Amino acid sequence: MKNFSELGVEQSLLNAIQELGFENPTPIQEQTIPVFLETERDILGLAQTGTGKTAAFGLPILQLIDPAARHIQSLVICPTRELCMQISRDLASYSKQKRGINIVAVYGGASIEGQIRDIKRGAHIIVATPGRLMDLMKRKAININEVNFVVLDEADEMLNMGFEEDVEYILGHTPAEKRVCLFSATMPKAIRNIGNRYMNEPVEISVGKSNSGNVNITHQYAVVHAKDKYAALKRYVDFNSEDIYAIIFCTTRMETQDISDKLIKDGYNADCLHGDLSQAQREKVMSRFRHHAIKILLATDVAARGIDVSGLTHVIHYHLPDDIENYTHRSGRTGRAGKLGVSFTLLHMREGGRLKDIERISNIKFEKVLIPSAQDVRDKKLLAFTDTIINTEVEEGVFDAHVMKGIESLMTLEKEELLKKFLSLELRRFSVDFANAPDLNINPNDRGGAREGGRERGERGGRSGEKRIFVSLGKKDGFDIRSFKDWVAASANLSWQDLHVDVSGVYSFVDAKENHVDAIIKSLNGITYNDRPVRAEVSGDRRGGSGGGERRSFGGNRSGGGERSYGGERRSGGERSYGGERRVREGERERGGRSDAPRSEGRFSGGRRSEGRSSGEGRPRRRQD
Repeated sequence: MKNFSELGVEQSLLNAIQELGFENPTPIQEQTIPVFLETERDILGLAQTGTGKTAAFGLPILQLIDPAARHIQSLVICPTRELCMQISRDLASYSKQKRGINIVAVYGGASIEGQIRDIKRGAHIIVATPGRLMDLMKRKAININEVNFVVLDEADEMLNMGFEEDVEYILGHTPAEKRVCLFSATMPKAIRNIGNRYMNEPVEISVGKSNSGNVNITHQYAVVHAKDKYAALKRYVDFNSEDIYAIIFCTTRMETQDISDKLIKDGYNADCLHGDLSQAQREKVMSRFRHHAIKILLATDVAARGIDVSGLTHVIHYHLPDDIENYTHRSGRTGRAGKLGVSFTLLHMREGGRLKDIERISNIKFEKVLIPSAQDVRDKKLLAFTDTIINTEVEEGVFDAHVMKGIESLMTLEKEELLKKFLSLELRRFSVDFANAPDLNINPNDRGGAREGGRERGERGGRSGEKRIFVSLGKKDGFDIRSFKDWVAASANLSWQDLHVDVSGVYSFVDAKENHVDAIIKSLNGITYNDRPVRAEVSGDRRGGSGGGERRSFGGNRSGGGERSYGGERRSGGERSYGGERRVREGERERGGRSDAPRSEGRFSGGRRSEGRSSGEGRPRRRQD
């Protein structure tokens, strides 16, 4: 693989991208940059979202721009305002050490007068959405008849959104002598037609098979009744809440707002993005999401186009998209830059056929998983809590005389009583109702719904015919999913293909066939890894043995309705969070209505809603820029 310097990128741009952490070019960059810099050819690129297309065309354009010339030299057209802003930010970052290049983003929802002023000051590169660009052209506020380069990014999405006539109008006002670079994740006939009319024998660059899935993404689905989707969503988020950073895709603006409102009301760190928000609201939400102030973003397909955030752990499909190709667009937002990601679908039985179509067209394989039980969620949270305590280093320096005097009353308590009080604080969010909440999984072959007991899993949330094993190592020990699976397989002399793993901060789970459980526990339990003693046991069995026996959860055996819950009464709007009861700011509106899910599903991240939002669906609009 060549580095950026070997591709011909000049030093000022190299310095900037090195500061940004660019090390090696992606395949689309490695193939596109030399063609752009060394030839006069047009480029037709087939590449998925998240493959590094902006740098592939942006770096060569920035290098070929003449800062001394005052006319618009390059035009980048993209389908949404989010993508427009993202591309302009990226180009500005790449060119910060090359003085004199002015980049102006023009898009709907922002002041057109301000954009006209920016253009009049001088713009070398215009990044634009089609609608706003046409508006500026008709006002004669922008002149594109001298551009040298035209880039059409996410061309297939522009056509899907109804921009075909707009794009042809714009291209018809550009000079005949120009270079055109067209990028698309898919290559439908309409894209070919545009290429044939406006491109001259383009070089075709393809990265990966059309519609193919990223190999770093695990594709999962769970089958639930439609009425249980919201409850299942919360269970799934709760079970993965330790490090979740996710986009949840919905089909309509109303659904996006509604589910976001419910999650916020139930105490989750969530917000939403859809076409009814003002530009200022959208930018505020995206800024908070990029800075991890929001951990869960609800979005429609259109609103999410152009969202480019690093480190997404999950993409969750509340419904499968109507357009099968959009599944690849959605899921491609995770598993980037060599990191692993999960694309998870909440499936109801009528969507099974569409799932098969996605598997066939996208050349991916879905893995069926089960929604965790309420006790699974509780036990995992407590495992995380206790292991965090065990691995916390005591800082003797903080225990001065004042602190020691303050804890004198605690020192008088018996060890067992102190531990019970301590854990009661952590467990009080789980009421009896929560512990006895029903299994949400259904068998797609059973039209009558869930079987009695409904559980296909073996022990504590494992897959059908498997048991789940707890291991006291995790990401803090340097593991990710791939390396942990390889390590367990090598230790137990098994094939990694026989294992499924779930890696968290200081612990992990292994789902394995029952005949492999003893081998795994014997190979791991009691050994030392990087000076840490390893504990391995069947999940839910805290006796330290090698598995088997009846299931024991942290809350004790379930006893119908007679068991006293930790933490007392239920609290309205969800249980107590780590930081105490959720407080609602004065004057903040409550919306969203009651969930159809069982109450007391637990809250694991506190969040506040953003203000001034419109929950109306509005009239359906095909285009949005």
